[in-house]
Amino acid sequence: MPFRLKDNDTYIGNMDKDSKPGLRLATWNIRAGLGTDLRRDAGRVLDGISALGADIVVLQEADFRMGTRPAALPRDIIAERTGLEPLPIGINAASIGWHGNAILARSGIRLAGLERLNLPGIEPRGAVIADLDGGPGPLRVVALHLGLLRASRRRQLDTIRDAVLRHPPRPTVLLGDFNEYSRQVGLGRLVRVFRLLPPEPTFPSNLPHLALDRMAHSHDLTLDPVAVPRRKGVQASDHLPLLAELRWA
Repeated sequence: MPFRLKDNDTYIGNMDKDSKPGLRLATWNIRAGLGTDLRRDAGRVLDGISALGADIVVLQEADFRMGTRPAALPRDIIAERTGLEPLPIGINAASIGWHGNAILARSGIRLAGLERLNLPGIEPRGAVIADLDGGPGPLRVVALHLGLLRASRRRQLDTIRDAVLRHPPRPTVLLGDFNEYSRQVGLGRLVRVFRLLPPEPTFPSNLPHLALDRMAHSHDLTLDPVAVPRRKGVQASDHLPLLAELRWA
């Protein structure tokens, strides 16, 4: 899918167009549009989303935190700039997400079921369990943003895992900012049920060495990482996105 560039921006890397067919998923903490130059620019974020060529994009920090939590991306131009529509996750007309977790999807992919979770912990955090129909197969997407403290993250993972298991079985992916610095510990509660993709450094975006953003999936799916187009110079967020190709077993 072609994408627009702005202000002579250049992306490096390629979209691996000859990869196996499947549904492309991405996750990205967009920091409410705040780039590494400390300037808010929703257009840079929208160009970055378009460059991913994904069918479903899970965003974190897609809404501002105060008041009615207005969207950080102009709702009326998201589809025009990215080819994706925000699913009805928010609880008011101002937000596109829940606790900043938003899901953008290609036309034809529709929301069939939704559960919003308030996650335990010192900070206000949330997750969304969204059942999606209309793609190559039924899919459950869990969009999440975990807390900064490991003790909170463990309780949050328990809450998410237990909520998912209460639902009827469905192929499931978990996408988001896990905020876990360690590659060895901290996510054990998740791997008892799901498979984690090997960690890829996404933070900080200018010189990534921490794998804060992660993907996991149920055993009836396969998820293969795809190279992400890299932007030169100033980054649209302090996180890099993750991109993967999903196939049903």
